[in-house]
Amino acid sequence: SLQVRLLRALQEREVTRVGGRRPIPVDVRLVAATHQDLEALIGDGRFREDLYYRLKGVEIELPPLRERKQDVPHLVRSFMEEFCRREEIPVPTLRSDALALLLSYDFPGNVRELQNVVEGAVSLADGEIDVELIRSLLAAPPAQQTAPEALDLVTLERRHIARVLKLTNGNKSEAAKILGLDRKTLQRKGY
Repeated sequence: SLQVRLLRALQEREVTRVGGRRPIPVDVRLVAATHQDLEALIGDGRFREDLYYRLKGVEIELPPLRERKQDVPHLVRSFMEEFCRREEIPVPTLRSDALALLLSYDFPGNVRELQNVVEGAVSLADGEIDVELIRSLLAAPPAQQTAPEALDLVTLERRHIARVLKLTNGNKSEAAKILGLDRKTLQRKGY
């Protein structure tokens, strides 16, 4: 199993390539993260106890973003600056009401969700990120969300394209760029 191979690699400090015959020495340090209760998984027999103790060197408890609201402004600024540097675009202004909305949101997707919202806002902003833009990018509250199995992939894709088109005021070239599609592909999909 994968757990056995990982444990062996960590203990023996060597790996064998897929299709290979000889072990190759490796010198690695591993950082592992989980939101699972590994001790419960050990009790259920779904996680190896020896691997657990091999991985458990230094444990750092990092609470979810909803419990660290004070980090949101710093993370937003960092994500904005990094994204703008990578895309070589100017950093837009974040209005205080937009930041207030971000601070009030629980981010069930944690830091990755915040990063995606910020990058989407920067992509769509015209020099300024306002509360309406942020609101349009945040996920609906859980009570309003549809169960994932209730929507097929085509429906989800159509909704997403429609949402991006709305955000770009119908600009198909800009929408295609945000979606990572060619404009002709967007046209073939009926937009």
